[in-house]
Amino acid sequence: MAEKEVFQGVPGMLRPFREFMEKKGFKRGDQVVYYGCPGTCTPFVELLGFAIRSLELDQVFVPYVDESKARKVTLVPDVGMQASGAATVRNPAAVVVMGGLSMPNVPVTLEKVTGAIGKYQGAAKVGVCFMNMFEKAGWTKEIHFDLLIDATINPVTVWK
Repeated sequence: MAEKEVFQGVPGMLRPFREFMEKKGFKRGDQVVYYGCPGTCTPFVELLGFAIRSLELDQVFVPYVDESKARKVTLVPDVGMQASGAATVRNPAAVVVMGGLSMPNVPVTLEKVTGAIGKYQGAAKVGVCFMNMFEKAGWTKEIHFDLLIDATINPVTVWK
């Protein structure tokens, strides 16, 4: 996988994701499943979901890789995308692996993630992480992403 483009800020994460999803030619109702850590990955899943809301895809958030706890990601007027209500993972057109899963001390292994997403042959594989986490954890050697978005949050300035 070769670096293609460099963008800035939140739009720099969302635009390439939306463009990729549009170019894949998914149909209304096709399923996109996001795998990530509850709490820390969820807001980013909701941002990504908001970016593709007009594609009318069935979006699902799976905490860690436990599909029995899957939740729908739906548009709430005047709020944005929110994860709520039970969902069923069914032959997704795309799987999105969030970088939080590759962080130290997260109760998920690379093998569990590859096992979860590997069930869906033909699904587009997208990775979204920060600060080179997939590379640092060695995941880019094992998961062959069709699209990898790696953002940097640096510096973080706090004013008091």
